[in-house]
Amino acid sequence: MKNSDAQSITCPYCSTQSGSFEELREHILADHKGKGLPTPEGRIRLIINGDEHVLHVEPDWTLYHLIHDHLGMTGGKQFCDRGACGSCTVIMDGLPVLSCMVLAIECDGRTIETVEGIAKAEHPLIESYVKHHAMQCGYCTTGFVVASKALLDRNPVPTDQEIREALSGNLCRCGTYPQHVIAVQETAQKLRCEKDKKGV
Repeated sequence: MKNSDAQSITCPYCSTQSGSFEELREHILADHKGKGLPTPEGRIRLIINGDEHVLHVEPDWTLYHLIHDHLGMTGGKQFCDRGACGSCTVIMDGLPVLSCMVLAIECDGRTIETVEGIAKAEHPLIESYVKHHAMQCGYCTTGFVVASKALLDRNPVPTDQEIREALSGNLCRCGTYPQHVIAVQETAQKLRCEKDKKGV
């Protein structure tokens, strides 16, 4: 925890001032044996597509900025940067969120799935989206796929209306909306058939 002097760090156990995190670490190891070391400001731990990432983030970084610009996962797009288009959607702890509207610093300990993870898992949504031409320019497609996957994870038998509602936060400038419902319904049927074959 920092005090008013930007160059010093306060010990959380005895209020001793240290000039750096390394100095604070040595102080705690020497004078407060058995007590945990404080986490440096800005350090977070995330599970993204099954992989653990321990990262230092700035207070103003969005989750989109971290994933796209620092981790190189460029599938999600920044269409509006105002939380109005859905093209940057990721799944966080099972729910679809707009990564441009979430601060990375608030995501410590969260589990996140991006379109890259969905593609790597060869989710049938990808094939259905291609088969039913649920895209034209493709800029919005990843957001639709992620939002659709989040829907199917929590509702394996969605109605057409439930699909429309789940995707209502995603915008497509090319107007491919009717095709998304078809692609999601076909995927839902495929997933149910696979589940039946496995006897789950």
